[in-house]
Amino acid sequence: MDEWSIRSVKESGIIGGRVKYLYEFFGDRDTVETREPFSAPEGYYWRTNNVLAVVAGVTKTNNTVFPEERDGGYCARIETHIESVKAVGIVNMDVVCQGAFILGSLPEPIRNTKDPMAKVLYGIPFEGRPEALVYDFKADVGHEAVRGTGFAKLKPLGYPDYPEIAIILQKRWEDGDGNVHALRVGSGYDRIMENVTEWKNGHRLEVHYGDISGEPFYEDYMGLMTDPDRAFHTINSKGENVTVLEEGWASADEQPNFMIIKFLSSCGQAFYGGVGNILWVDNIHLEM
Repeated sequence: MDEWSIRSVKESGIIGGRVKYLYEFFGDRDTVETREPFSAPEGYYWRTNNVLAVVAGVTKTNNTVFPEERDGGYCARIETHIESVKAVGIVNMDVVCQGAFILGSLPEPIRNTKDPMAKVLYGIPFEGRPEALVYDFKADVGHEAVRGTGFAKLKPLGYPDYPEIAIILQKRWEDGDGNVHALRVGSGYDRIMENVTEWKNGHRLEVHYGDISGEPFYEDYMGLMTDPDRAFHTINSKGENVTVLEEGWASADEQPNFMIIKFLSSCGQAFYGGVGNILWVDNIHLEM
């Protein structure tokens, strides 16, 4: 994770006109001054949720994933923080922003805060049956969850929040009406429930195939994505953004055609999170 691109974005004068930086995991660390939406280069499948937003003509940024020096190179620091937007007499918003480093895409610019799950297109086409997702990590976790939607004052919620890492393999198909269906083929989930102050290298997150709902390690958050408010989205063959509801568990020997990997600094819904949570990751790869 040693190569990063840097976008230098001057925000709108009405909210202060500050220059902010947006980082993405590719490139040669050159800094480009731009207000253009992010366009992934060919062969780049990762995406942070470091984004450019243009709402009612106002340009704003948010950056929650940062390169951080490690052993002569760089790792990714993924954090949950509060992003404030203030202009006297016009806007005064505080939003809780969760850090996310994923396989997939996040089209820019962001135009509003409605339906946040629809804005992130998790996953990529993939054929294979990996045994594990392997990575180095450390973490600062368990900070109190705070609700910050921007439409009301920040509200501490009285319970701790934790980072979540997952690898999900699906079998997807599209019907004649453009609806995209999925079965869950493989699952690997890890919630980091305690601080890890020193790097844990080569951690294996095992992929379990078939129906895991009866396994001793199973937790509710590992279940099928059947709730439209939590479900993944994709672009269908008609160019439409549609919900992907997991309709069941595939057989343990099914071949997947889609893979989702996500490293999140918070495990709650959008605009809820443990402010101060940090997840550091490096050397991500699949064990086949």
